[in-house]
Amino acid sequence: MGHVIRFEDYTTTDRAVLGGKNASLGELVAAGLPVPPGFAVSADAYKEVLGTAGLVGPLAEAVAAADPDAGGRARAMVSSAPLPGELVDAVRAAYAQLCRRCGRDDLPVAVRTSATCEDQPDASFAGEHETYLWVRGADAVLEHMRRCWASLFTDRAICYRAKMGYDEATAAMSVGVQQMVVPRTSGVAFTLNPHDGDRSQVAIDASWGFGEAVVGGEVTPDNFLVDKVLGEVSKRTVSSKEIEYRLTGSDRVERADVGDDRRTTPSLTDEEIKAVAALARRAERHYGCPQDVEWAIDAHLAAPDNVLLLQSRPETVWSRRPRASVSSGTAGGYMSIVNTLVSPLHTRRTASTDG
Repeated sequence: MGHVIRFEDYTTTDRAVLGGKNASLGELVAAGLPVPPGFAVSADAYKEVLGTAGLVGPLAEAVAAADPDAGGRARAMVSSAPLPGELVDAVRAAYAQLCRRCGRDDLPVAVRTSATCEDQPDASFAGEHETYLWVRGADAVLEHMRRCWASLFTDRAICYRAKMGYDEATAAMSVGVQQMVVPRTSGVAFTLNPHDGDRSQVAIDASWGFGEAVVGGEVTPDNFLVDKVLGEVSKRTVSSKEIEYRLTGSDRVERADVGDDRRTTPSLTDEEIKAVAALARRAERHYGCPQDVEWAIDAHLAAPDNVLLLQSRPETVWSRRPRASVSSGTAGGYMSIVNTLVSPLHTRRTASTDG
């Protein structure tokens, strides 16, 4: 297997060398979900570069020293390690192919970390490693790949691994390179109602532009509820969305005021609401459990191809709670039907097998 793997070429045997994030993207593409195209550089490439440069021992010593400069020394070593020509050529070829596929020279991409230790069930590495957006050109992709590798040794990442008791010798980094999306609207969707755990609903939060305003709490997003059984929008809460983050001509995302004509306009049409809900449900069926999905409406694509899945991960609050038993009677009969219709496929198969 080569060190560069396109998402559409992903197989389950690649998970160990791609880390959780990149493996998830590969799985979603393999399942036929609309994910922005890209490729991953495996963690084996990272290991090979460090091994060839003789850095495995020095890195271990730097981290073990546990002094204030340990992370800086480790990052400097990783950043200066020479790249083998074969890897450079493979990354350049994969980026050129991605540019051709998307019909753009110097295609802007996101360069993201996907550490293999992120696969641990008790780990939460969110924010510990770096992500770089709007990277253009093969040289820049290679440079930011190095930076992603080096971010395995940020002070906070080193401290977190030590706190969790992870063996430093097993820590490795895969890097994902993915087409950037310019969203007209973006947001999140839960395949259950996050307020009460109702699995018969899909809950969608949406706002104009990039998702920073929602994540940072700078805007109250529109909220939509979709009935899984009927496939219809059951509730709409449209907020006054006063600011958005949008792309400038210099590949910078800036904060801007939303015009009066759009502030109280729904950020999704009914058809788009249903399309986002359907996309979230496809992710739920694939993974077999409730999902927390990030999505975007691509400003440069026409419907229905403009609804894209950016990330899908298990919902972790209500999914861990025991599901309440349903009382007998008419309501119980109705809810048993609903639960059958909205439960993941593998759950239904298991239940029918058990008789």
